[in-house]
Amino acid sequence: MKIRIVLILIAVLVGAVGAQDIDIAARNARWREFNKYSFDKFNFAKSRLTKAKLTPLKEDENADDFALLRGVVFGKHGRVFKERSIQDYLEKQAWYKADLKFTNAVLTPVERANLDLIRITEAEKHEFIEPGDMRIWKTKLIIDDKLRFYSGAELTILAAEIEAIHGKTFSEEWLQKYFDERYWYKRNPAYDAAILTEIERKNIERLINEKEKDRKTAISIGDMDNFQTVLLTEDKFAGLSLLELRILREEFYARHGKKFDAPGIRDYFAWRDWYKVAKNQKAIKLTPIEQQNVDLLAAYEAKVREKLSTEEITDETLGAMFAEDLRVLRNEVYARHGRVFKDPELQKYFEAQAWYKANPEFKDDQLNEIEAKNLQKIRDAEETATSKFSEAEG
Repeated sequence: MKIRIVLILIAVLVGAVGAQDIDIAARNARWREFNKYSFDKFNFAKSRLTKAKLTPLKEDENADDFALLRGVVFGKHGRVFKERSIQDYLEKQAWYKADLKFTNAVLTPVERANLDLIRITEAEKHEFIEPGDMRIWKTKLIIDDKLRFYSGAELTILAAEIEAIHGKTFSEEWLQKYFDERYWYKRNPAYDAAILTEIERKNIERLINEKEKDRKTAISIGDMDNFQTVLLTEDKFAGLSLLELRILREEFYARHGKKFDAPGIRDYFAWRDWYKVAKNQKAIKLTPIEQQNVDLLAAYEAKVREKLSTEEITDETLGAMFAEDLRVLRNEVYARHGRVFKDPELQKYFEAQAWYKANPEFKDDQLNEIEAKNLQKIRDAEETATSKFSEAEG
């Protein structure tokens, strides 16, 4: 039985996951078979498991023995699982006592070693790559036959897991929380994407491409090497979000080694094999063609923004914009009517826009219905947005 990641935060991002029909009688029968191995009597804290002891365990569409075994190891400490298939099993065991204060810190080195053996053996038996499996793919390229249909969040986790193995901290709160809950994860404040191998980089790229393949946009982040000597055209921008338009502009600078102070922007480039921070930041200069492409991207983004008063904005257009950019976009709806802002930074920003003309007489009731809907859409996005300056403490 394949275990699908169940995280409330992920569900919010990717939509509710449909309930799966469960054959209770078959499940209980499998639990009885699993209990015959008497793992509840094994001292995982002091004794080492062997491959031979794991050989009888089953991992297929009808059995999830390895997940149950992980449940037993953690369950001895009272961990409460989000995965219902594990938690339901534990709650039926007389020895299990839930402890809401459980943390991975209570695990002994021997328990961690046992969990490693369980998890890696489980990963080797998976028909398809699952979140948590990337340790066995450190030296192997991902192939098509090992990929199934994944949600966007699952692909995000799989790609991030490659760097999490090395201790990377993540600017997205939900992603950092996910890895903090993995027993094997340890933050490394000194993590540098330069340590990634060529295989790891290709696997990250493969998973990101898998996430993007159904969107059918003409260009994607990472493609701008093709346009350093060739002019872009507007038809290639169809379907791109405002965030992507922004990052594509930054990519031209990244390809010259620009250092990005905002972690949210830096993370788009740090893992790529072509990205190297230039020693002399003052010497970074775009070629005339690159500058024209940057200007075209900026002009197209401006056109999208101009439609805030005439067309309802979509989730796809917003994409995963940073909280700071969403705040500016929200206030732009008002600025296009000439609102004068109390925040000096906002006022300074809009005064620098050619279209802005201050109107001290502006009142909110001058907004039309579409603008009001767009404001609400942007506010909703702000509630879950990540700051581009957010970086988890190492």
